[in-house]
Amino acid sequence: MEYLDFELPIKELEEQYQKACNIGSESNVDVTATCKQIEKKLIETKKDIYKNLTAWQRVQLSRHPNRPYTLDYFNALCGDTFLELHGDRNVKDDKAMIGGLGKIGDQSFMLIGQQKGYNTKTRQYRNFGMANPEGYRKALRLMKSAEKFGVPVVCFVDTPGAYPGLEAEERGQGEAIARNIMEMTRLKVPIIVVIIGEGASGGALGIGVGDKVMMLENTWYSVISPESCSSILWRSWEYKEIAADALKLTAKDMKKQKLIDEIIKEPLGGAHSNRKETFSTVKDAILSSYDEFKNLSPSDLVNKRMDKYSAMGVFKA
Repeated sequence: MEYLDFELPIKELEEQYQKACNIGSESNVDVTATCKQIEKKLIETKKDIYKNLTAWQRVQLSRHPNRPYTLDYFNALCGDTFLELHGDRNVKDDKAMIGGLGKIGDQSFMLIGQQKGYNTKTRQYRNFGMANPEGYRKALRLMKSAEKFGVPVVCFVDTPGAYPGLEAEERGQGEAIARNIMEMTRLKVPIIVVIIGEGASGGALGIGVGDKVMMLENTWYSVISPESCSSILWRSWEYKEIAADALKLTAKDMKKQKLIDEIIKEPLGGAHSNRKETFSTVKDAILSSYDEFKNLSPSDLVNKRMDKYSAMGVFKA
């Protein structure tokens, strides 16, 4: 288990708890009272730390190496029913963008999302979750297939941004993202978006338009990362914590500004601390969201989506 800087008090207490339990199991000494006391203190410490997280600490949690990624959600929610589909039918199959058909409960969905790697080798293979234009075109191809067969779409957002390389720009990175945004606004099937980690810049927006947009509690959604913002404004990454606060990028901030529709609560300690509970909560949120839109006609669905996005950024004096 890896711990972030602000989680070190938890690490210390968990080590103490483990040592006390080991003493009890390896000897005849009764340490039940001591274990209970440490466990109680551990729970209180966790509650105290996680209820007062700063924006930067939530950014750190969203990047936790043990946090579940898109494929983890696909496998947990769909099991053996998930069938991955490949390629954009133009250039190649982008490994940073994955998608396919799967069943959540009794309902079929087209599932799409960015996938990061678990170690150095897989991170390179997945390009660190940064999709090329062909990734966004693959996503659009899958959405259009879903529309053709009346299958609702679920998008899982977790990316530090679209790939900024020269070859990506040569193949039309900006055009691919812009086209996805345009096409998603008028797709005639329900679209549910779940931000499960990082939601950065156009890389997130390329699959981020939906009838219902939800964020897990310890995720972020912004036009720029705190580090990049800090490097532009202060010519240094040292001010990333100040930038994180100023950007108003947390789920709570997004909900307050009416840029998302719902916050999905995470287990105490973050999504990685109890994956089973996280998967169950996300599953319930997806199915509940689908129930809101499944009976709407295609024209009503599109009109409602258009009205929702048209209302964003409108303020009355």
